[in-house]
Amino acid sequence: MIKDKVVIITGASSGIGEASAKLLASKGAKVVLGARRDRQLRQLVDEIQRDGGQAVYQVMDVVNPSDSAEIVNLAKERFGGIDVIFLNAGIMPNSPLSALKTDEWNQTVDINIKGVLNGIAAVLPTFISQKSGHVITTSSVAGLKAYPGGAVYGGTKWFVRDFMEVLRMESAQEGTKIRTATIYPAAINTELLNQITNQDMAEKMTELYEQYGISPDRVANVVAFAIDQPEDTNVNEFTIGPTTQPW
Repeated sequence: MIKDKVVIITGASSGIGEASAKLLASKGAKVVLGARRDRQLRQLVDEIQRDGGQAVYQVMDVVNPSDSAEIVNLAKERFGGIDVIFLNAGIMPNSPLSALKTDEWNQTVDINIKGVLNGIAAVLPTFISQKSGHVITTSSVAGLKAYPGGAVYGGTKWFVRDFMEVLRMESAQEGTKIRTATIYPAAINTELLNQITNQDMAEKMTELYEQYGISPDRVANVVAFAIDQPEDTNVNEFTIGPTTQPW
């Protein structure tokens, strides 16, 4: 059941996060939205509320542990608890390693890895104490297959893959009944490409997405499917992409 579940979503101001917020709210979830852009979040919450949904937001940067703690507290204060956290914030500034864009490497690790760790650290005590909860993360097909230009990005997404599997296993061992779902999107039309500063890589990726890309609401459907499963059922991995994309 999705209705009345309290769902925190990071990276909620656009793309997969925005689409998931709208869909889940339309199904009766109470959504708590976090991202760095105030205006986009405010507009999204206004739209959800106009359509009869329940939503609140907090401007946050997943790199800061205190921001993750604060959005967990916001969910408890406004809606009385937390059922799901969707750790969706991420960046993909792909480039060849030889370009030595070390600042981008570090930023990618900070957001894609530490952002997940901070979210887990903030929510896990609640999930453990209530012996229920659902952690959903956005990995990538780059977390399943390597490709030139994606070494650092792919590495962060491989981390998410391993981390989530261990979380699932430990929860089962410890009897905390925490469900997990890791999503591996392929070419989904979001703002990810906007962060690529390497011109050759940007052109190649843009061409690929223009040929194959599908709407982020397709991923939102998968998020809703995962949440809607019975509490005793864990569908822990989803690979999703365009029907026409051949890899």
